[in-house]
Amino acid sequence: MNILLNILDELIILFFVFSILGWITEVTLKYIQFHRFINRGFLIGPYCPIYGAGVVTVTVIVGGLVGRHGTIFETFFAGMVICGALEYFTSWYMEKFFHARWWDYSQKPMNLHGRIWMGNLILFGLASVIIVWWFDPAFFKVIEGIKSEYIKYMAVIIVIIVISDNVVSHFMMNIVKKEIDNRKGDSTEEITKEIRVLLKDKQMLIRRINDAYPNLQARPKRLKDEIKNIKKEYKKEIDELKRIKAEYEKEIDELKKQFK
Repeated sequence: MNILLNILDELIILFFVFSILGWITEVTLKYIQFHRFINRGFLIGPYCPIYGAGVVTVTVIVGGLVGRHGTIFETFFAGMVICGALEYFTSWYMEKFFHARWWDYSQKPMNLHGRIWMGNLILFGLASVIIVWWFDPAFFKVIEGIKSEYIKYMAVIIVIIVISDNVVSHFMMNIVKKEIDNRKGDSTEEITKEIRVLLKDKQMLIRRINDAYPNLQARPKRLKDEIKNIKKEYKKEIDELKRIKAEYEKEIDELKKQFK
């Protein structure tokens, strides 16, 4: 039991390390793109948990912690699938609960619903190979040289920090969601522009959300419900047309039989 708890503590630290590295990567890429600092990610602190969660999951599944150590190909494939699934789920979750599309790969080749795309999946696979085959062994060798008490304290502090940040960030995002749902525009583009102007005048933590997601697309519940209703009506009309077509074809067949 103690061994499992020690491994869990080490994985929490691994999660935090790569959450920070993921944040640094995101910030660097956006600095290159926009030439200014942008605090990326859902959380306030300098970390992106999706990266840490991906690394920990890949490490556990093919890193030899549970069962055998995967081959390079297995590690690459696992990284693509696991990290891709995490990114897809995170995109879906944030759109479902906060009524906006926070990033969109619809213009990228080989994308799935605009939530993930092949370019990122390949990078996830390559990064997983590097991490599992080279970084993880060095990481666990270093951390095993630290007293288990210190590791536990570090893990507890990390959990407290991340949970606290999640609570505050969810509160802030719910404020943004309410603003999105209160807009009266007739299109997502119009509402998105209104939201961007509105968020710039809010307090710092909410302005940060606007900066963190420059490709934000508002998806208010009212418009989503309207689209669903339109799709339902469209489906009803299609079904009715199919029924009429079937009756027409049946009548044609009967007429053909009469004239034979």
